[in-house]
This record gives sequence, structure tokens and C-alpha cells, in this order.
Amino acid sequence: MNTHESDVHTISPELPAMFDGMKLAAVATVLYVIVRCLNLKSPTAPPDLTYQDTALNRFLLKSCPQLTKEYIPPLLWGKSGHLQTALYGKLGRVSSPHPSGVRKYLPMQDGATSTFDLFEPMGDHRTGDDITMVICPGIGNHSEKHYIRTFVDYAQKDGYRCAVLNHLGALPNIELTSPRMFTYGCTWEFASMVGYIKRAYPQTQLIVVGFSLGGNIVCKFLGENRTNQERVLCCVSVCQGYSALRAQETFLQWDQFRRFYNFLMADNMKKIILSHRHSLFRGSSVKVVDADLSRLYTATSLMQIDDNIMRKFHGHSSLKEYYEKESCVHYIHNVRFVPLLLVNSADDPLVHDSLLTIPRTLAAKMPNVIFSLTLHGGHLGFFEGAVLFPQPLTWMDKVIVGYANALCQWEKQKPPCQSAHLSESSCVEEKA
Repeated sequence: MNTHESDVHTISPELPAMFDGMKLAAVATVLYVIVRCLNLKSPTAPPDLTYQDTALNRFLLKSCPQLTKEYIPPLLWGKSGHLQTALYGKLGRVSSPHPSGVRKYLPMQDGATSTFDLFEPMGDHRTGDDITMVICPGIGNHSEKHYIRTFVDYAQKDGYRCAVLNHLGALPNIELTSPRMFTYGCTWEFASMVGYIKRAYPQTQLIVVGFSLGGNIVCKFLGENRTNQERVLCCVSVCQGYSALRAQETFLQWDQFRRFYNFLMADNMKKIILSHRHSLFRGSSVKVVDADLSRLYTATSLMQIDDNIMRKFHGHSSLKEYYEKESCVHYIHNVRFVPLLLVNSADDPLVHDSLLTIPRTLAAKMPNVIFSLTLHGGHLGFFEGAVLFPQPLTWMDKVIVGYANALCQWEKQKPPCQSAHLSESSCVEEKA
């Protein structure tokens, strides 16, 4: 017995040290993973700006401090683009308000019925003018989404009327009246809403705002023809990808878990399409419908859904043609008479870095364009806060309204020849 006890005493002192070492290694590993995943070592910085040195751009950057000051996300999780995106996707916003608006129904020439929600301003605009923000939400979104409600409430309080497009088929309680729903770049419904606002408020001027897919639609709309730019003071696009054709390859990559996000968005599109299947597939033969639905059920990416379902709504012969015709990259260079603010985030898991050469090149060549690239923010996140809990208003909300206010102030106080919508030749002619 004494020998057995002696053996126990000679082994036991080594065990605690070994377990302590394992614990320290485990803790160190967990901390390393947390620091890497949450990107805690990443610095905060002002947005990286690309623009030409013009009097208007200098005024805008001076008058909109959000564009030149540090964007500071919540300390513990705000430097992770994935968490910013996930929080936007699941919660939308914190303490989201409920602005009161009126829903408008607009019949389209092809039998579709477009809807938008109209929100009147809560007070006079600081310039005393009548200004309307025409807003196009992200993919499958509408006026009832939390991030839209938060932004609309903020803009209303600053004196803006807001008109928010509900993407065709996005509202679950509104039936489709034609075999068509929203697509990546169809501008018909947005154009219908803008036309209504111009007719109903002949004195109003427009601020055009687009989020994600909505950014593609509004920039394409403005570039489609010169008349679409009339009475538009400026345009702000946030977190769009500019070219669906270039983006499709990046969406199949696992870098930044982009393939996983692709699957989630495809699943959401499936639900929207299936909820309207009786309207979308009416008039087609049973055999064609069964084939389309079969391919839809098995689709695991947006590209498969676009190729099998979405491109057919507008008669595109191929996926390549659909993406080329519906991407704003082929139209945005025509937007020469409207100041453009293009906003993206470097850690957006949905928009690959290679796509950002499009807005960066555009801003370097065109004097009316400012490209703002934040270090953090994710996809439509841009939450601000001290340590853990985000503030109700985001950097994105503040920068859009701040830029719009600055542009309105410029238009109000400058002589006609320095209007943001006139070229240098116009000024020369007027001075002569």
C-alpha cells in the first residue's frame, strides 16, 4: 500500500502543469480566433476618397464632415464586415421608428402594378425649398424594412419628403397583376414613381437614393436618357456592385464566404418567386412551368435563378446579355449633369474588391463624381457605437442626408453659372 501511494505522489505533480499548459493554449487559440474574426487590430480611418478638385467638391467635403472624419464602428464587433452585414440582415436597425406614409398604386403599360410609399416631411427644409428623396431599396426589399424606415424617419425630420419604391413582388401582401417581378436593373417601376412625383409636385426637386441593387437601378435610370436627370439635384448610391457580369464570377468563390451569401440570397429569391408562382407562370404550358419550377427548386445560386427565371421576364436570350443590359456600368458614364456620391465598404462581403475599380475610375475621370470607400461597414451596415451597442442612426444615414443638405445649400447660395448642373462652357457664355 505504501508503494502504491508513493507511485501516486510521484506522478500527480506533473498533471496540473500539463493541464494548465493546455488551458493556456486553448485560451490563446480562442483569443487569436476572436481577434482575427472580429478584426480587432484593424485601425479606424476616414473614408478613402476619390474625386476631382472642383469648387463644388471642395464645398461638399467641407459641408459634409462624415466624408472626411473617422468612421468609428462599435469596438467589439463593428470591424467585422460579416457581423455588420449579419446585423443589418437580421435586425435591420436598432429601435427602428414607424414613419406614417400613404401607399400609391401605379398601373404599368404591361399590366403590372407598381407601388410606392409616400412620406411627407415633418417640417420645412433648411433651405425653404420643396425637396423629395426618391428611394430605391436593396434586393427584394421595400418601405417596411427596418433600415428604410430608420432612414426615412431621419430624412423626414430634416425636411425631406420621401418616396420609397416597393420592388415588384417584394411585398408579401400585394399580388402581382402581370407575369413579371423586379429584376436586377429594370428601371420601369422607379421611373413610374419619379414621374408621379414630378407631376404631383411640380415645384419639387429630387434627391435620388439607391441601396445595394437599388443603387444599380437609380444610376442606370439616370444614365438611360438625359431627361431622367432633369430636376435631380444629386444621387447617392450605397453598396452596389456596378456590374453583375463581373460580379457573377466572384459570387461563386468562397473568399469572404461569398458563396454562402450567394446561397442565402438565392434562397430568399426562391421564396419570393414561389409566393407569386401563380401570377408569374400563368399562360405557360404545364410542361414549361414544371421544368422552370424544377430548376428553381434545385438552384443554389442567384446566377442559376437569373438564368432559368429572371432573364426571361424581359426576353433576354442569355445570362450574359441579361447582366450586360441590366448593369449600370454601361450607363453611369452618361450621368454628367447630376452630382454623384458612390459609397462602398472595403469589408463588404458581397462586393468584391475588383468591382471597386469601376467607381474609382469614374470618380477620377468625371468632375461630378465622388467615390467614398470606408474601411469598415459591411454590406449596408455602417453601424456606429462605443463598445458593444450600436446607435439607432448609422453613418450611412448621416452621410446621405449630410451630402444632400450640402448640395441643397450649394444650389441655394451660388449664382446660376455655378450651379452643379451647368458646365464650364455655360458659365463662360453667361459671363460673356
